[in-house]
Amino acid sequence: MSDDTIRLVTIGRIIRRRRRLLTVLAVVGALVGYGTSLLLPPRYTTSASVLLPGAWEERELLTQAEIATSSVVVDRAAAALDWSGTDGVELRERVTAQTADGNIVKISGTADSPERAQQLADQVARQFVSFAARIAGDGTDPEAVGGPEALRQMVVQTSRRITELAEDSTGQSVESVQTRTELAKLRTALQEAVRKLDEADPAADQADMVVMGPAARPTGEAPPTRIQLVAGGALLFFLVAVVGHLTAARMSRRLRTEAEIAAALGSASLGTVDVPGAPAAHRPEDTGRWAGLRRLVGADVRWDVPPPQASGDEAGRRVRYRRVHARLRERLPDPRELLVVVPEGDGTALRAAGQLLAEAGGEGPVLRTVEVPVAGPLVPDRDGESGVLVVLSAGLWTAEELAGVSGACADAGHEVVGIVLAGAGWAPSARSAGRPRPPAAPALAAGDDTRGVSR
Repeated sequence: MSDDTIRLVTIGRIIRRRRRLLTVLAVVGALVGYGTSLLLPPRYTTSASVLLPGAWEERELLTQAEIATSSVVVDRAAAALDWSGTDGVELRERVTAQTADGNIVKISGTADSPERAQQLADQVARQFVSFAARIAGDGTDPEAVGGPEALRQMVVQTSRRITELAEDSTGQSVESVQTRTELAKLRTALQEAVRKLDEADPAADQADMVVMGPAARPTGEAPPTRIQLVAGGALLFFLVAVVGHLTAARMSRRLRTEAEIAAALGSASLGTVDVPGAPAAHRPEDTGRWAGLRRLVGADVRWDVPPPQASGDEAGRRVRYRRVHARLRERLPDPRELLVVVPEGDGTALRAAGQLLAEAGGEGPVLRTVEVPVAGPLVPDRDGESGVLVVLSAGLWTAEELAGVSGACADAGHEVVGIVLAGAGWAPSARSAGRPRPPAAPALAAGDDTRGVSR
């Protein structure tokens, strides 16, 4: 696994073999998301739009958006709302403004209820228009504001005087006609100058800012909603569990393939056999509360080993055991005793060794089963045995542990004549599960009788 590329089939195998564990973790993640939603109060968001008539550059619109969320505007809105326990500092975190097409500034307000969200957006929009108008007109220098107005009054008075002079020039002489014409031109020029002055006044456009109706009352919560938190928690825990499985598999040094195990023990594989995937196939030390919980959620199901080739039925399973015996007879023509070594704690391999003993049928070498601890392997000294047959499961042992077992066999004068891989790949039917299985008792008895010898 550490050298393989992560493929979809690998993820599919994780989901298929650890579906109970992944389901439990997803439920836990959903509960965590639900608990988080209880700690976070619901939020509602709505927006009010303010129209800025006239020609505005993009930088000017951004400046207006900044003004809309400034402390002056928000503090005035907070004072107008007069909410208990809420000041401008807190409201500034709930108010945002952004520009939109058509010279529109959208002011958004967020509160813990739809009514308050609507009130907040409308009040900030009104305060923004008021403050912008004050900046454009009322808030400027009085002399600067009074100058254009005084000029307009002077123009009006001058226009009246020109009208009076034109009425006094009632003669039909050439000089009178020219005078009236010049006075009319002067009055027209003054009126045009006043019109241009009004157009050039920056306060003219900014003072015409209008709120485009009240903010709509929100009908749903602002994200993240409770449903989103629950779904996000379940998805997050599920993905973390899958990534954790992949990481653990890549960091693990346990051998999973037949070729790797054979190379670590320095012998050839004689075949692969399977035993019923019943609860009895679990490790003997897997007892207690945590072991029961692991079995309940499926955490003890191996997913990182190649899927075993299922025999299909009882007859197919027995054929595999007989083929292993045939290969043993080919390697050992002299039917002497053969020591079957099973790593301690490998319940599946121990049951497979018992099945090998039951399928011997009095032919071939005599099998004697011993369990050897991998931490400090110690194999009984050679006493007429013609070799060692190692029976073990894939994905449980590292190369160093198997090398230690092989070295213990060599120290005791045994030669590893073959390896048999055992897997829990065939589950008996309900009809066959009720039948007695006499081979299981001799297998366990053989292991119990000889276990004390190997230690």
